[in-house]
Amino acid sequence: MSKKNYLYQKTVVITGASGGIGFTLAKMLIEKYDCKIIGIARNEQKLLKNLETLGDKKVNFTYKLFDVSVKENWTNFYNYLVSENIQIDVLINNAGFMLPFKKFGDYTQEEITEIVNTDFLSVVNAVHYLLPLIKKSKTPAIVNVASAAGMCAVVGESMYCATKFAVRGFTETLCQDYRKQIYVGGIYPGFIKTNILHKMSVSDKNNKLIQKLMMPVDKACKKMVKGIAKKKKRIVMGFDGRSMTLFGRLFPKLTPTIITKVLKASKLELFDEVFSQGE
Repeated sequence: MSKKNYLYQKTVVITGASGGIGFTLAKMLIEKYDCKIIGIARNEQKLLKNLETLGDKKVNFTYKLFDVSVKENWTNFYNYLVSENIQIDVLINNAGFMLPFKKFGDYTQEEITEIVNTDFLSVVNAVHYLLPLIKKSKTPAIVNVASAAGMCAVVGESMYCATKFAVRGFTETLCQDYRKQIYVGGIYPGFIKTNILHKMSVSDKNNKLIQKLMMPVDKACKKMVKGIAKKKKRIVMGFDGRSMTLFGRLFPKLTPTIITKVLKASKLELFDEVFSQGE
């Protein structure tokens, strides 16, 4: 257990903590740094099942059940922390999802509102309400899990890209606003083997190409924890994530076009709704 790192025995709030990246991050932070985790989730059954894997360390994990996309829930959570005199040191905004691949005009207003509220405004509200508490910590930190789709446009994911571009802009501005006061980091992974694609109309599980591109969640979270421990401002991972970031920066106009051509040429059912009527 690493006692010298600033994360040692700190209290960490993690959203989307019932499984996937959120729970894996929590487990690694508990095992490596003896952190106290406050997990935010909606699926209590899934969360309780995963908690059993912590063994005796279950005492390090407490949780609150609420929808991060509802602003009032953050007000209530802040009031709870204050009333219980709980000092938090680190906030990790991880909750989010992808909409099915299709052209912007095919999204409903409900889908647009849901992803904006969940993938972007929940991050803003979490920081807004918890910032006063975080600033009281001796080792304050805010980490926002975005996506490589926040680095480069991806055809068929207009709203997902929009929210992740927004998270990146918000994160990098926070970094400047609180320079030398708060560690602010952004995480930009490519595809990771989680349930982020659960809203897709076509399953990815039987597609070998998609599965090959996806980074195992344990491997991804190890890189995330390592980056957070070193206070890296930008953590990019995965072959697809690094490629999109690098080429998106070097060739910002050409790269999205290449991605479009590659996805179209793949002829995967996952992208049928994007290309069914031509480009």
